[in-house]
Amino acid sequence: MMGPGWYLRRLSRMGTREIRGRVADVVNKRRWRRIAAMPSEAAWLAHRDFRPLPADALQAVPEQAAAAVIAKANRLLDGHAVYFGVSRDDMAGPDWSFDPKTGRRAPSDVYSFDVAYRSEETVGDIKQIWEPSRHQHLTVLAAAYALTGDDSYAERVADHLKSWWAANPPLRGVHWVSGIELGIRLLSWVWTRRLLDGWPGAPGLFEDNPEALHQIWHHQRWLAAFPSRGSSANNHVIAESAGQLAASCAFRWFPESSLWRTQAMASLDEQLARNTFDSGLNRELATEYHGLVLELGLVAALEAEAAGTPVPGSTWQLLLRMTDALASIVDDQLRPPRQGDADDGYGLVVDGDEVHRWASLLATGGALFGRLSWWPEVPRADVRTALLTALAKPTVTASRPTERQNHFADAGMTILRDDEIWCRCDGGPHGFLSIAAHAHADALSVEVRHNGVDILADPGTFCYHGEPEWRSYFRSTLGHNTLQLDDHDQSTSGGPFMWTKQAHTKVRTHGPESWSAEHDGYSPAIHRRWVQLADSELHISDEVVSSRRHRTRLAFHLGPAVSVELEDSKAHLAWDGGSAVLELPQELDWAIHHGAEKPPLGWYSPGFGRKVPAATLIGTGSARVLSTVLRFRRAEVPAL
Repeated sequence: MMGPGWYLRRLSRMGTREIRGRVADVVNKRRWRRIAAMPSEAAWLAHRDFRPLPADALQAVPEQAAAAVIAKANRLLDGHAVYFGVSRDDMAGPDWSFDPKTGRRAPSDVYSFDVAYRSEETVGDIKQIWEPSRHQHLTVLAAAYALTGDDSYAERVADHLKSWWAANPPLRGVHWVSGIELGIRLLSWVWTRRLLDGWPGAPGLFEDNPEALHQIWHHQRWLAAFPSRGSSANNHVIAESAGQLAASCAFRWFPESSLWRTQAMASLDEQLARNTFDSGLNRELATEYHGLVLELGLVAALEAEAAGTPVPGSTWQLLLRMTDALASIVDDQLRPPRQGDADDGYGLVVDGDEVHRWASLLATGGALFGRLSWWPEVPRADVRTALLTALAKPTVTASRPTERQNHFADAGMTILRDDEIWCRCDGGPHGFLSIAAHAHADALSVEVRHNGVDILADPGTFCYHGEPEWRSYFRSTLGHNTLQLDDHDQSTSGGPFMWTKQAHTKVRTHGPESWSAEHDGYSPAIHRRWVQLADSELHISDEVVSSRRHRTRLAFHLGPAVSVELEDSKAHLAWDGGSAVLELPQELDWAIHHGAEKPPLGWYSPGFGRKVPAATLIGTGSARVLSTVLRFRRAEVPAL
């Protein structure tokens, strides 16, 4: 539970307009409590139809992608699924309020806004409970039905929907607390209905089913009443607008549908612009949320386009910029940076586990907008691209980059490249909005890969709620490849999704081979960093500009595939396919940390809820000028 101090800090990050809006929300929630026991009955139109996919849409699905989603659906039929590293064998008939990680069960017959969903003692791990109820496993089952015609997939979908609707009446339990959950769930229901279109039971499950109509109406009514606002208007408000828009376009079954559709389209256009830099990168500076927002925007805008709802040109232009920006920043294995928070969130899931998320997103963007000559090669091996591009094809008029962009001034991101070596330099804003919810204290950090293998790695995120020590570590300055002074973070955390003091960063110089920047997070001291990548060597120079000496700790986090041997100030690195020598500053005392827990140090999170030990090199001292060189060994070419 959050204490009084957290609420005071949170209030201090709000403006007057946001405070007024949140007071109105409190009043509405109290008013809705009185009607929770007898929820308002939905009214629906007499004529209710549904727009299916074009008849030939599934013919464009690659055979390999079809096999992958069918294999995943078969595992679901057997009751098996994995959520954030936790295996579940109860998915044939899940308890929608149960958390298998902690063994706790969230209250399901309580007014939703009374549930302390941030408290693990009360509900367990809320992410473990919410994720299955996004119903993205149902879109997988529905896709398998569409590809095979096997009724067993459709029947399992029907069983789960009926079970969920019965267990989660409007405004009861944890599934009516967070707007992002309602928005993504609506997107899943839209595509579940679409992919089940050939099944005789589909109309009876959706448009001819009073319980389904009741649920869909209440989801949209909730989203219209309680939008994320002010300092919380990040990716959540995009998901809310996207779900509302898609549902009001696909399920045009209610007197309010036209109003909801108009409001959601305006909100999506406005909030996409607010959440995106002019360069096309997401303002949260958390790359996975760039992917999530792009997915949500594409799915919702295509739904509107297919329904004949006017989509502003500004929406399509922004989605195009986001796509080109993504194509610019990925490495040669199509992996983007691991910057900021990441929780493995998807907008729409119709593919198997083997499908490359970022390749799929670029394939969709290439099919919709056209692939530019400088784009990386992208394999076309997913289901989603075929389905989305069959739904609609927008006409977008916009200027596009003539070459790959390596410096994004507004986002403060610079990508240096040298053949197979990729390096991200972080000189951007701390985060988005006053709380910078998904930011890490990572100013001037670097991230280095060789042929897509993490060498100097960003350790990731691991968790949000329930494990504050781990949450703090993965967000910390020491948890990134940068310099820490006096055992403090550059920015000051006010809670798991709030920063009360934020470092300000300025890029000093940038070019194709070099970059330099500084930040004031330790003011009056200034940390400056200069990076150069050329001829298979990465040079990093750090300077602390201060009138006094500081306790200095310089961290280099190695990827989990990298082994290391440390000799004084020289680290010998090796991985499958390469090796390097890391020449560390001799002014510091160096040690390897690997999988330490008290306190956490030497970890890498490959995905939300998962962590594996990985070597971290920490140098400790008080020097003001430091020099590091990473020398990659070139592969020897055999003599002819």
